[in-house]
Amino acid sequence: MNDLATPSLLHRAGRETIAYRALEGAGPGVMFLGGFMSDMTGTKASALDAHCRSTGRAFVRFDYSGHGESGGAFRDGTIGAWRDDALAVLDQVAAGPQILVGSSMGGWIMLLAALARPERVAGLVGVAAAPDFTEDLIWSTLDDEARRTLAEAGEIVMPCDYGEDPYPINTGLIEEGRDHLLLRAPIALDRPIHLLQGMRDEDVPWRTALQIAERVTSERVAVELVKDGDHRLSRDEDLARLCAAVDTVAGVASNHGERAAGR
Repeated sequence: MNDLATPSLLHRAGRETIAYRALEGAGPGVMFLGGFMSDMTGTKASALDAHCRSTGRAFVRFDYSGHGESGGAFRDGTIGAWRDDALAVLDQVAAGPQILVGSSMGGWIMLLAALARPERVAGLVGVAAAPDFTEDLIWSTLDDEARRTLAEAGEIVMPCDYGEDPYPINTGLIEEGRDHLLLRAPIALDRPIHLLQGMRDEDVPWRTALQIAERVTSERVAVELVKDGDHRLSRDEDLARLCAAVDTVAGVASNHGERAAGR
């Protein structure tokens, strides 16, 4: 069990060091994947940590490269690199089947990781999951001047709506993101999935959750729309929904596994 002030470090040859915190417990474990420019000390990650402690379930959270306490520069990050960070933690830190919980960009990383390691994934919980956001929510919204600046300078700076510093968007993030788009075709995942989505989310349209539900091949998909919910879904009642969703997915995954083993 790791104290919050002292994260463990996952060293990788030729790659950035990843900071993580792991809690031992029962399976399936829970692994949290944060959002764009977020870190593992956020409200949802902390709420899940407390919930897993109270229920005796294993829990892992980490920072992508260029985020939080991990090595590297944010500007060097791409969707593929952050997916690889998640896979490294899944492969080398988490033990046994995992319920992947992805928030915003983490919802995209969650799906990519599940496609890469289906045998390690017991279920998925998305919170304002944002697959394809570099294309659908950034590139497609840029006007001609912004696209011209991006092409000429290689980077633009976009404002943050949450009182934080503006964040840089570079051509590498946009272009590499196109190699990982998911909503254009079926997503071959046969796992229980629960998608939480606020209908007052000004960053990710609530219909994105319905698109994900339509695209995944699993029949065990629930979409929970919170009419007055925003993008962060970090109110007490939202955090309670998140923890309940994790418990529900864990139950569905366990029951399905028992039935499968009995056949």
